[in-house]
Amino acid sequence: MSRPNPVITAVTTAVITIFVPRDSTALALGANQVAAEITEQARQRGVSIKLVRNGSRGMFWLEPLVEVATAAGRIAYGPVGADDVVNDVAGLFDADFMNGGQHRLALGLVEDIPYLKKQERLTFARVGITDPLSLEDYLVHEGYAGLRRALGMCSEAVVQEVLDSGLRGRGGAAFPTGIKWKTVAATKAAQKYIVCNADEGDSGTFSDRMVMEDDPFMLIEGMTIAALAVGANRGYIYVRSEYPHAIAALNHAIVTANNANYLGENILGSGSSFHLEVRKGAGAYICGEETALLESLEGKRGVVRAKPPLPAIEGLFGKPTVINNVISLASVPIILARGAAFYKNYGMGRSLGTLPMQLAGNIRHGGLVEKAFGVTLRELLIDFGGGTASGKPIRAVQVGGPLGPYLPPSLFDTKLDYEAMAAVGGMLGHGGIVVFDDSVDMAKQARYAMEFCAIESCGKCTPCRIGSTRGVEVIDKIVAGQTIQIKLLRDLCDTMVNGSLCAMGSMTPLPVLSALDHFPEDFGNGALDQAA
Repeated sequence: MSRPNPVITAVTTAVITIFVPRDSTALALGANQVAAEITEQARQRGVSIKLVRNGSRGMFWLEPLVEVATAAGRIAYGPVGADDVVNDVAGLFDADFMNGGQHRLALGLVEDIPYLKKQERLTFARVGITDPLSLEDYLVHEGYAGLRRALGMCSEAVVQEVLDSGLRGRGGAAFPTGIKWKTVAATKAAQKYIVCNADEGDSGTFSDRMVMEDDPFMLIEGMTIAALAVGANRGYIYVRSEYPHAIAALNHAIVTANNANYLGENILGSGSSFHLEVRKGAGAYICGEETALLESLEGKRGVVRAKPPLPAIEGLFGKPTVINNVISLASVPIILARGAAFYKNYGMGRSLGTLPMQLAGNIRHGGLVEKAFGVTLRELLIDFGGGTASGKPIRAVQVGGPLGPYLPPSLFDTKLDYEAMAAVGGMLGHGGIVVFDDSVDMAKQARYAMEFCAIESCGKCTPCRIGSTRGVEVIDKIVAGQTIQIKLLRDLCDTMVNGSLCAMGSMTPLPVLSALDHFPEDFGNGALDQAA
C-alpha cells in the first residue's frame, strides 16, 4: 500500500542522526528497505539526515529497530515496516520522530527499555551503539584501549592479566583461557598462530555472529592482544560459510585496521607484528571441534585429531596455536583496558565475568542477553524472554546447543554457571537456549539428537559413527512400543559417552538421556514403568 507524496512545508537545516541496523537479523526483517525509505522520505521533505547503519541491540522481536539521536538521548521505534514500510516510515516523519515525537511504534529512550537496562553488557557494550565499520567510532568508545595497555606490558604480564580475570573458554569447554595462552607462550617455536573458532553451528546461537557483524574491531583487537601475549605473528578467523555478512564485515575491518597500523608490521610503532586473515568453512558441524577445524584450515578433510598432542603444543601446521572462541577473544580487550579485577567482579564461584545468553525457539522475546554468571534460567525465560511465543507453558529448554541436555521446569531455578549447571546434569555450552512449549514430543527430540550426530559425525571413531545410527533405530523401536529396548538405548549411550574420540559422540547421549529421564511419558508406558 502506498501513500501520496507528503506536502513539504519547510526545509530543515539541522542534521539529524538516524540509526538503522545492518545486522543479519535486521536485514532479514527488512532493514535495508526501511533505510532506503527513510532516505527517500527525508529527500522528499527537505530534511537533512545522517543515516548510520549500526549493529543490532539484540532485541530481535523489535527489528528493524530505528533509533534517533536527540538531546535527551537515543529514542527507539520498532519494529518498523513489519506491515508496510512506506506507511510506517512516512508515519514516523509525520509524527516528528526526529525530535522524539510520539508514535504507535515509539519505545522511548532505548537505554531504558527493560530488556536492555537489566543487562550487564561488557563484551557487547558497543554493539548497537556504534557503526561496526567505523574505526573512528570504535576508538571513541574505548576501542583499542586494551591493546595500547598491552603494548606497554611484557608478554608474561598480559597472560597473567587474562589468568587473573578468571576468563574461561566461552565456546563450551570452559577451559581457562589464560592457561591455554601460558602453554603456548612457554612452548619454544619460530612460528606460532592465533586461531579464532568462529564456526558457530549450535542451534539457537548467534552471539559470535553479532560480534563479527556488529563489532568486528573488538575481535581483531582481542586476537592482536593474544598474539602479543604468546609471541604469534599470524592469525586466522575460521568463519562458517553461512555467515556472509560477518565475513564481509571482518574483511573490511581487517583492511581498515591494517591501514591504521593496528594490524600488520610494527603495530603502532611497537616493533610487534600481527597479520590476520579470514578463512571460510564449508558447512561441517564437526569443524566447530578445534582439531577438526585445524585440519580444515590446513586444507584437509575436517576430521578430529587424537590428543595428545594438544593444539597449544602442536596445532596449526604442527606449530603452537592458541585456538579460542569468538566470545573468549572478544572478552579480552575490556579485561586489558579495565583490568582483571574489574572483570572478575562479575559472576560467581569459578564462573567469572559475563556470558551472552541467546534466547531462541518458541520464545516471545528472542534475542541476546548479556548477564553475569549467576542469573537463573527462569529469569532469562520469563523476565527477559516473556515466556513462549505461542502463549503455552514452557515444557522444556535445551541449553548448550544440539548436544545439550533437555531441562524440565523443575530445574529452571538453577543458576547459570558452569558448576551449577553440571551439578544438575546440564551444561552452558555457548549460551544458546532453545525453548519448547507443551506441544513438543520429547521422543522425537531425542531421535533428532541421534540423527543429527549420524549426519554430522566425521566418522573417525566407531562409537560416534555407528552408535548414532543404531541410536536412531533403537529410538524408533521404543516409540513403536518396544520399550524393552530402553535398556539397550542406555547401554548404547554409555558406550558413546565413554568411547568416543571427541565431544560430538560423547555428548550426543546427553539430550537423549535427559529426554528419557525427565519426560519418560513420551516414550510409552513401558518407559514410565522403568522411570518409576
